Amino acid sequence: MKIGYDAKRAFLNNTGLGNFSRWLIKTTAKHYPDNTYLLYTPKLKPNKWRNFFDSFSNIQIITPAGKYLTALWRSKGVVSDVQKDGVEIYHGLSYELPMGIRNTGIKTVVTIHDLIFLRFPQYYGWIDRFIYTAKTKHACKTADRVIAISERTKQDLVELLHIDSKKIEVIYQGCAPEFSIKQSEAQMNLVKQKYNLPDEFILNVGTIEERKNLMLLAKSLCHVKTHIPVVVVGKATPYLDEVKAFLSTNNLNDSLLFKHDVSFDDLPAVYQSASLFVYPSRYEGFGIPVLEALVSGTPVIAATGSCLEEAGGEHSRYISPDDERGLAKQIDEILLHEELRRLMISEGLHYAQRFQDRTLAAQMMNIYQTLQADA
Repeated sequence: MKIGYDAKRAFLNNTGLGNFSRWLIKTTAKHYPDNTYLLYTPKLKPNKWRNFFDSFSNIQIITPAGKYLTALWRSKGVVSDVQKDGVEIYHGLSYELPMGIRNTGIKTVVTIHDLIFLRFPQYYGWIDRFIYTAKTKHACKTADRVIAISERTKQDLVELLHIDSKKIEVIYQGCAPEFSIKQSEAQMNLVKQKYNLPDEFILNVGTIEERKNLMLLAKSLCHVKTHIPVVVVGKATPYLDEVKAFLSTNNLNDSLLFKHDVSFDDLPAVYQSASLFVYPSRYEGFGIPVLEALVSGTPVIAATGSCLEEAGGEHSRYISPDDERGLAKQIDEILLHEELRRLMISEGLHYAQRFQDRTLAAQMMNIYQTLQADA
């Protein structure tokens, strides 16, 4: 088959949707090398992703020939290139499909990651909500198949956008294989020295924004008995000021250590050095940091209310996103009982096997092959 992808995020986004796009393209191309994969991106820029796919002879990168504004090419003009190139399946990897592709006979797939902009509109400006809603509705209406990255996202698509559930397939995402590679003691010590990390710590990874709910973890520190520091890895937003104000008021400034510049290459060693991973986010599409922690051999506490139970499995622990005392109790129980901690680690590693690349690539390829057969 010739399979085309909207690859803008793969080349231009460093995290989130970019990581997902790179993972899916690379995984599918690796496990199904007989297909040709065409990556359509409005531009390339000098970054580490520009040559990310160079080792794949079955991947081609397509950019506009200068006759379009890049945004217009991605939303509409790309259709003529997709037709010219003989693409049989076109996959929009993040909420979007180009206008007019439905009239070409090319089968289409779109991945929807979450509907947080509808479920929690207070976190978005009205213009962003309008644009995201319009693009998502158009893509879901146009697509032959809609891929949701969790059962929670599928439920949201049915409830909030009234998409036919029979049109939606749930295919989870995996995480980068680097997280499952055991880091040497020497490498972990180097990373600890590089970022001045304590010998023991609780870890939190993610953008420091209101939805991610770091304040709950900060408040729980007023109640814990096991006083080990928390390392927070993530990009700062103005919400960080609220968290720091709470820490200062409660004499907890030394309890949370903020690291805003940890490189991706060092993250596996950070995860594997942590005693516990806490992810109290109010809402996620899937919650990839939870999976990164599991494959790193780090026990997980996460919040209820969205999809994090899907990512973490039954042997991780869960608390209400407003229950600071409950979180403190769970932290103490895990850190004070080594046998429980070891059980959570082993069961977490076992649960994470269902997200192996080969399994997920086979599920995606089955969608493509089914659509090709229906053409």
